[in-house]
Amino acid sequence: MTDQIQSAVTELLEQHTIPYDVITIPLSEDKKPIRELEQWLISHGRDPASVVRSLLFRCGSGAFALLAAAGGGRADWATLRKQLNERKLTMADFDEVEQATGYVVGAVPPIALPSEVTTLLDNSIARYDDVIIGSGVLGYAIGVSSQDLQKMMAAANRGDFIKT
Repeated sequence: MTDQIQSAVTELLEQHTIPYDVITIPLSEDKKPIRELEQWLISHGRDPASVVRSLLFRCGSGAFALLAAAGGGRADWATLRKQLNERKLTMADFDEVEQATGYVVGAVPPIALPSEVTTLLDNSIARYDDVIIGSGVLGYAIGVSSQDLQKMMAAANRGDFIKT
C-alpha cells in the first residue's frame, strides 16, 4: 500500500525528477516501527536486505557522519575512523540523531541531510536494483532505484565500510 507524504526527501527526489514510491510502515502501539518489519516487508514483496540503514556516528571532533549501508553486517570501525580521519568514533545517542539530522530515529534518510553531516555510502547498496530508504517521516519509507540513490549521493565518500 502506498500513500502520499511530503518531506524534504520527497521534495528532493521530485526536484531531481527521480521516481519513487511511498511505503507505509505499520507502527506499534508505542509509535515505533513494528518488530516484525522484516517479515512484513517479505509479505509485501520487498527484500528486507535492500533496506538502507542510516547509521549516525559522532566523531571525536564533535562532527557527525552518516553511513548508508544495505544488507547485513556491522560497521567496520577502523575503516570508518580512517576514512573520516578521526581517532575516536561512537554511535550517536538517540537524542543526538534528531539534533544532528533533523529526523527521528526510524525515519532518517541518507539524503536531504544538513550539509554539516558527512555522508558515507557503502558499496553494498550497489548489490540491489531497488532500495528502501528513510522518508524523513516516521511510519513511511521510500522505495527508489539503487542507481538513482547512488546518483543522489554522488558527493558521499564511497567504500566498503561494513564487515559481513
